Amino acid sequence: MNDGDAGARRTDRPRRADARRNAAALLDAAAAVFIASGVEAPVRDIAAEAGVGTGTIYRHFPTRADLIIAVYRHQVEACAEAGPTLLATHATAYDALGSWIDLFVDFLVTKHGLAGVLRSDDAGFDTLHAYFLDRLVPVCAQLLDAAAAAGEIRSGLAAVDLMRGVGNLCIGADSDPGYDARRLVGLLVAGLRLPDRGEGKSAESPAAARGGNV
Repeated sequence: MNDGDAGARRTDRPRRADARRNAAALLDAAAAVFIASGVEAPVRDIAAEAGVGTGTIYRHFPTRADLIIAVYRHQVEACAEAGPTLLATHATAYDALGSWIDLFVDFLVTKHGLAGVLRSDDAGFDTLHAYFLDRLVPVCAQLLDAAAAAGEIRSGLAAVDLMRGVGNLCIGADSDPGYDARRLVGLLVAGLRLPDRGEGKSAESPAAARGGNV
């Protein structure tokens, strides 16, 4: 390999890294707009949020379905990667669980509406749902196991049951702007905690304590 080849490869790597960062920034912007305005929000709103032209959006994602699926996968990966990080940075596993559930609630707001977009492609939706379960159930289970091992919550809780319960509590946010899904989910998470923990502090979960709207 000559010096020219090596230089070309070094140049290609930063370009590929830049392209990945740009695509991730577009997906973050799209997720924010979808959470605020739904999956049918105008592409120009996403472009404005990202600080780019609409042509840039269409170059990366030719159709709305392409964009929504990419946002879905992007947020699944963000939730999956956040679990170990939260365990490492929070004071307790229970606090990490509450923060992860907050992220999961935000993800579910974007997930609503996906089925309508993919109505003509049931196989595609099934594939995404399987991907969602494969990536997120083990992360939730890791957080639950850590909190149970620390004696903070009841043991033997199934991650998929908790995630299903959170999902059911988030449904009302689709049709009622005043519906406080995060508050209700916080109460659910608080109910997992064993009594008489926290040395006199409230057993209310971090999600419930914040009481933010979804």
